[in-house]
Amino acid sequence: MRIGIMAGATQGSEATLDGLLDKAARVEAQGFAALWLANIFGLDAITTLAIAGQTTRRLELGTAVVPTYPRHPTAIAQQALTAQAACSGRFALGIGLSHRIVIEDMFGLSFEKPARHMREYLEVLGPLLRGEQVSYRGELFKVNAQITVPGAKAPQLLVAALGPAMLGITGRLADGTITWMCGPKTLEQHIVPRLTAAARDAGKPAPRVITGLPIVLTRDADAARKLISEQLVIYGQLPSYRSMLDREGAAGPADVSLIGDEGVLARELDRLRDVGVTDFVASVVTTDRDAQKRTLEFLASRTAMATA
Repeated sequence: MRIGIMAGATQGSEATLDGLLDKAARVEAQGFAALWLANIFGLDAITTLAIAGQTTRRLELGTAVVPTYPRHPTAIAQQALTAQAACSGRFALGIGLSHRIVIEDMFGLSFEKPARHMREYLEVLGPLLRGEQVSYRGELFKVNAQITVPGAKAPQLLVAALGPAMLGITGRLADGTITWMCGPKTLEQHIVPRLTAAARDAGKPAPRVITGLPIVLTRDADAARKLISEQLVIYGQLPSYRSMLDREGAAGPADVSLIGDEGVLARELDRLRDVGVTDFVASVVTTDRDAQKRTLEFLASRTAMATA
C-alpha cells in the first residue's frame, strides 16, 4: 500500500503557492509516494500541481478532487494534459461531484441527476485525455472536439465515488476511486467489491482504491478525537460522507480517524491494506507540531519498509 500526503485543506503557509511548493519538496524528500491536493476555495489544484511538477522529480502529484460541474470536460482535459506534461507523466486527475450545497447554493448551478452527469462527463473526458476525437451527443453534453498536448500521455483518471451508482460508473469508465471518511468496514463490504466488480465486468484492470483519512500519532487519543471532531465537524453533516459514516456505524469523523501510538496506527494501516486499499492518503490533523512531526516520521518509516 502506497502512502501519500494530503495538502491544500488547511490555512497558514500551505495555503500559499510558495508554501505548497515547499511542502511538495519535503514530502518528496521524506520518501512518500504522492502528494494529493484538495481543490476547495483557494489555490487551483491542477495549476498548482503543474508548477510543483517542475520542482519535484519523483513524486506523484494528484488532485483530490476537482469538482466537475463548474468545468466543461474539454476544459479540464486541456488543463490536465498540460499539467501532465509539466509533471513529466506524474500527474493524476481526481475529480468529483462536490456537494449540492456547493454546486447549487454557492455556484448557482443545477445538481440534478448527478450520476448521469458523471457518466456523461467521463464518457467525454476519458477519450479526450487519451487524445481521441470525441463526437458525443448525450442528454447533458454534446461535444465534438479533440485535445492534443505534445508530450502528455493520459493521466490516471480517478473519481470520488461513494454510492453504488457512482462506484459502478467509476469502475467502468475510470482508473479508480478516491474516498474520504470511509472506514475499513465500509471499504471492505461496499467500496472495494462494487468498484472491483464493475471494473472486472468492463474488462478493465483492477482499480486503484485511494483512501484519505485523518491520522495522528499521539498518546492522548481523547484530545486528538476532540480536536478532529471540532475541526472536521462538517464532514459528519454533508450527506455523501454522512452515509458512509452511517455504513461504518460511526458517529462522526473522529470514529474513522487513525489515532493512537505506533502500534495502533500500524494495525489500522495494515487493516486498510488487507481490505483492498492500494493508496493511503494521510491527513495529519493536529495543532501540536511535535505530534505532526512524529506522525510524518512514522508514516515515512512505513513507506521505507514497503519499498525496502
